[in-house]
Amino acid sequence: IMSLVSEEFPDEVPLRAEEITIPADVTPERVPTHIVDYSEAEQSDEQLFQEISKVTSHWIPLINDRTDKDSRVPLILVGNKSDLVEHSSMETILPIMNQYSEIETCVECSAKNLKNISELFYYAQKAVLHPTGPLYCPEEKEIKPSCVKALTRIFKVSDLDNDGILNDNELNFFQRTCFNTPLAPQALEDVKNVVRKNMADGVRDNGLTLKGFLFLHTLFIQRGRHETTWTVLRRFGYDDDLELTQDYLFPPLKIPLDCTTELNHNAYLFLQSDRDCALSPEELKDLFKVFPYMPWGPDVNTTVCTNEQGWITYQGYLSQWTLTTYLDVQRCLEYLGYLGFSIICEQESQAAAITVTRDKKIDLQKKQTQRNVFHCNVFGATDSGKSGFLQAFLGRNLLRQKTIREDHRSYYAISTTYVYGQEKYLLLHEVIPNSEFLSDAELACDVVCMVYDVSNPNSFEYCAKIFKKYFMDSRTPCMVVAAKSDLHEAKQYYSVPPLEFCKRHKIPSPQAFTCNTAEAPSKDVFTKLTTMAMYPHVTQADLKNSNFWLRASIGATVFAVLGFAMYRVLLKQR
Repeated sequence: IMSLVSEEFPDEVPLRAEEITIPADVTPERVPTHIVDYSEAEQSDEQLFQEISKVTSHWIPLINDRTDKDSRVPLILVGNKSDLVEHSSMETILPIMNQYSEIETCVECSAKNLKNISELFYYAQKAVLHPTGPLYCPEEKEIKPSCVKALTRIFKVSDLDNDGILNDNELNFFQRTCFNTPLAPQALEDVKNVVRKNMADGVRDNGLTLKGFLFLHTLFIQRGRHETTWTVLRRFGYDDDLELTQDYLFPPLKIPLDCTTELNHNAYLFLQSDRDCALSPEELKDLFKVFPYMPWGPDVNTTVCTNEQGWITYQGYLSQWTLTTYLDVQRCLEYLGYLGFSIICEQESQAAAITVTRDKKIDLQKKQTQRNVFHCNVFGATDSGKSGFLQAFLGRNLLRQKTIREDHRSYYAISTTYVYGQEKYLLLHEVIPNSEFLSDAELACDVVCMVYDVSNPNSFEYCAKIFKKYFMDSRTPCMVVAAKSDLHEAKQYYSVPPLEFCKRHKIPSPQAFTCNTAEAPSKDVFTKLTTMAMYPHVTQADLKNSNFWLRASIGATVFAVLGFAMYRVLLKQR
């Protein structure tokens, strides 16, 4: 210690040196190092063997008894006074290193001629910053399962085209991301050649497979290059216990009151990963292998659009992400963290994927909005047709709805609609009529839809009561939907007929709707709901004007056709 501090050998050495701190700016790893000396007594002139046996019989058990088995303190074994012998003691030491995995390294040094003095403290720093323990099992001579799991996620995140191999471009991106420098072409070939020589399936189609990637890291660790693997792990968000850090998964994101959260353009580009317009269950499972759990349950298939096989469509996939971002942005940040958004998109954090919209009151003042997601709460008595209404929005007629399992049912439905040629997301939420009191969360929305069953004379009363109690004096636009319009219309027992009620309260006339159709049900009513949500300031007179709705729906049709053509072009380019 004295030689390290003074850089010369002191003639008089105290039994115990004073505690010292080496400042961060003079160490290779840029961390401060606190050194504490300990002396049991003045040591006798014992032989080297006795010193070594003392290490195994006294010091290692002493340290191990005072530390938790799962968080063993790394040890550096130091053979001092190497200037007094002509031979190395390493052969004697190696069996001890093999026996005690907590010994990170062993180094021989001499305080007298300053041999390896600064090095041994550097090794001590490395043992803390880049420990072997969490990464490698010396007995098995292989990487530990938790490390394999972390490196597998890193491989999958880095495999940008999802073909199971890291090609030269992907390897270079990975190298630049972790070490701020690309690999020279020859160095890249050398790396692959090392893998080829050692394992048959480590390289495929001139790219690195997962097995090859794991082998390389095993090699780094076995050769004492732990810092290489640790640099990679930490760049991809892992802590010392190989868990993703809270700072990585949940970056700070300030969301003021009356503001909503949406994915921005960069996030949608990042999520456009599939190539055939639909995700099979196997593709979905493969996509979420980088997650510690399956993030979407079976109810997702009744929340978004699926194809005839029941697979989530490309549009449905993006819709589910939009829903998560709107309802639970913290979970969305976590999910994007697992997928490596900030690393692949070279952003500071996942927060760069989120747009926080401006206060809704400002939208109302300016009579325009930049928002792309609109929330519609759907109210109605039991059996009024709310669930059918939600599923109809996703293109499912009554026949298809009958195949849905009750335990897979969702109270949300989200898809796109087009208003004046603009693509917008409409999020429908079915509010269960099981209490007299509605919470603020159940009332907070951009537009209200009240559904009643035309064939049930008692059905409209619930809608009327909900409107008068909660929405009559609010600025939230409301629409009444006359569901099951294919059935015989019964006279409602409520004191005022639905049409008269709507006129009195200056809301649009009841919209006839049915999902009992041969093809997919009409989407007109959903376009109207989105339009009302986008333009809450529009007057009742405008809403009655058929030209208003015509302009909105014509814009939608033109844009849908153009959008489909553009989508096909983009797919070809990809």
